[in-house]
Amino acid sequence: MGQKINPLGFRLGTTQKHHSFWFTQPKNYSEGLQEDKKIRNYIKNYIQKNRKKGSNRKIESDSSSEVITHNRKTDSGSSSEVITRIEIQKEIDTIHVIIHIGFPNLLKKKGAIEELEKDLQKKIHSVNQRLNICIEKVKEPYREPNILAEYIAFQLKNRVSFRKAMKKAIELTKKADIRGVKVKIAGRLGGKEIARAECIKKGRVPLQTIRAKIDYCFYPIRTIYGVLGVKIWIFVDEE
Repeated sequence: MGQKINPLGFRLGTTQKHHSFWFTQPKNYSEGLQEDKKIRNYIKNYIQKNRKKGSNRKIESDSSSEVITHNRKTDSGSSSEVITRIEIQKEIDTIHVIIHIGFPNLLKKKGAIEELEKDLQKKIHSVNQRLNICIEKVKEPYREPNILAEYIAFQLKNRVSFRKAMKKAIELTKKADIRGVKVKIAGRLGGKEIARAECIKKGRVPLQTIRAKIDYCFYPIRTIYGVLGVKIWIFVDEE
């Protein structure tokens, strides 16, 4: 039988690095880990809420004839406003949070980062440590598996064929400098009663080669037929 392992954890220390950098006593390790999880979950929920508010305001301001076209524009753009990763660096008196995002349109607004810092400071109850949040735009958005997974999720929720969505996602990777991509979807595809898995691959994806830099993500999609699971592997380069 094949032994499956997460490609990111398998390459940790070689081609992958940790997303959290801090030191603490062993007895305080669990508290620091839970604090990191709170920070990441709050930032993701904050961006999702503001994205929905922004789209609703635009739709309400338009006339009924313009609602459909405007809603498509906002939703198609939302697939690229995905957080690829959040890095946390803790010092004695400061917590540095670096948000890597595809197209940071929401957080570019005046006072958005200050508001996020203020709300997050209250959420984690850190009195002795100051919170510092900065945004870094991803240079090649379609090189990130999270953005491709969000795009596939948006297409499937709009009743687009899963094969068409997978092929379109692979076509988007042509804009990025990668050497291979693999997309796998499992669940009740097309509303069928029996669940199955479909996979599309282009180029090389050497999962057993440790020196190969591979980005991976798993993304669950909630549809009217049930939950679908999307897995994406991207072979970036070989060191």
